[in-house]
Amino acid sequence: MRSKPRIGIVGGGIGGVALAGCLLQRGFEVRLFERAGGFGEIGAGIQMTPNAVKVIKTLGLLDRMLEAGFLPQALVGRNWRTARENFRTPLIDCPTLYDAPFIHIHRADLHAILASVVPESIATFGIGCTGVRQEPNGAVATFDDGSEFEADLIVGADGVRSAVRAALFGPEAPRFTGHMCYRAVVPVGGPVDFVAPEASFWFGPKSHVVTYYVRGGKAVNIVAVAETSEWVEESWNAPSSRSELLNAFQGWHRNVETLFQRVDTVYKWGLFDRDPMTGWSKGRVTLMGDAAHPMLPFLSQGAAMAIEDAYVLAASLDGHGRDVPAALRDYERERLPRTSRVQLEARERGRTYHLPSPFAQAKRDFVYWLRGLINPQATGIQANWVYEYDARRFRPGVAAASELAA
Repeated sequence: MRSKPRIGIVGGGIGGVALAGCLLQRGFEVRLFERAGGFGEIGAGIQMTPNAVKVIKTLGLLDRMLEAGFLPQALVGRNWRTARENFRTPLIDCPTLYDAPFIHIHRADLHAILASVVPESIATFGIGCTGVRQEPNGAVATFDDGSEFEADLIVGADGVRSAVRAALFGPEAPRFTGHMCYRAVVPVGGPVDFVAPEASFWFGPKSHVVTYYVRGGKAVNIVAVAETSEWVEESWNAPSSRSELLNAFQGWHRNVETLFQRVDTVYKWGLFDRDPMTGWSKGRVTLMGDAAHPMLPFLSQGAAMAIEDAYVLAASLDGHGRDVPAALRDYERERLPRTSRVQLEARERGRTYHLPSPFAQAKRDFVYWLRGLINPQATGIQANWVYEYDARRFRPGVAAASELAA
C-alpha cells in the first residue's frame, strides 16, 4: 500500500500547478490533466499580494518572482478626471508587515515559475475532463478521449466553468455581473513619467482603471472595467481595439489617455462570479480556485486564493495520511470562511469603485482620506486583513489560521 494518497488534478492553470508543486514537495504521487497542449498562460498582469507570496516562498520560487516582476511603492487611488490623490497605502514595508513583498508580475511569467517545479512527465496535455465518478475507496476522472484516471482524490482546478464542479453539484451558469473588463500590456522599455511606479486605481463613474508595471518595469499592465448591459462571453481572448478602449474611457485624465494611445493589442471579456458555496467536496472529489470560489478581480485575489488553497490542501492531506475525508474536512474548515469573505468583499468593491454621482464619490473619497490619516495601511481598498493571512500557519485538526490570527 502506498504511504500517501495518489492525487489527480484536473486543470493546469495557476492553481493546478501550485497544488502540484505543493504536493510534490511533500512526496505525493501526482498526475495533472490539462486541456491545453502544454504548460503556458495567456492574459496580462497580475498583482501577487503578500498572502500568496508567502506560499511562493515555501516553494523556493521567490527570487525568480522578484526577478520577473516589479515591486510597487504603493496602492494609490486617484480621481478619474483630475488625478487628485484620494488615498495612498505604502507597500515598501510589506516584507516587514506581512513577511512577504507585494509583487506585480505578468500572468504568463508567474505560471512559468510555478510550472518549473512540476515535471511535464506527470502531466497529460490536450485532454478535457468530461466528468468524475466515485469509487468505494477513490474517484475516477473521465476524459474526452475516452481515457480514465483513478486516484485516491480528484481535485477540480479547472476554472469558473469547471467540469468537475458540474459533475459534483450539477450545471449552473456563472452570473454575469454587468462589468466589462479590458486588458492590455503596453511595452514601455522602462518607467515613464505618465505611469507612476505604483498600483494606480483611477475611480470614475460606473468604471475604474488600474495600471501597474510588470516585467521589471519594462511594460505597463492595464485593467479597465466599465459597466455594461451587454452580455460578453467569459474569455481571455475576446479581441477589442484601441479605439474601443479610448471611446469607453473618453474624457479621462491625460495620463490615462496617453497610456491608452500606446495600446497595440487589447482584449475584453465579461466578468462573472458565483455566490459562495457551503461545501466543495463529495466523497473523494473536491474543488479549488475558481472552480470553488470564482470572484471578481477588485481585490486582486483570484489567483492568490487558489495558491492559498493549494498550500492548505497539500498540508491537510499530508497531515491526515491516507484519511482523505478527514483531510477534506479540515481543508474546507480552513478555506471556506476565508474565500467566502473575499468573494463578497470583492463584489462590494465593484460597487464602491463605480459610484455614479459626484456626491457619492466625494463622500467615499473623504472616508478614504480620513482612514489614511489614522492608518495608511487600512485605507483605500482596505485589504490589510487579506495580506495578513498566512496559510503556513494551518495545522490539520487545529483551529483555522484566521482564528489563530484573531
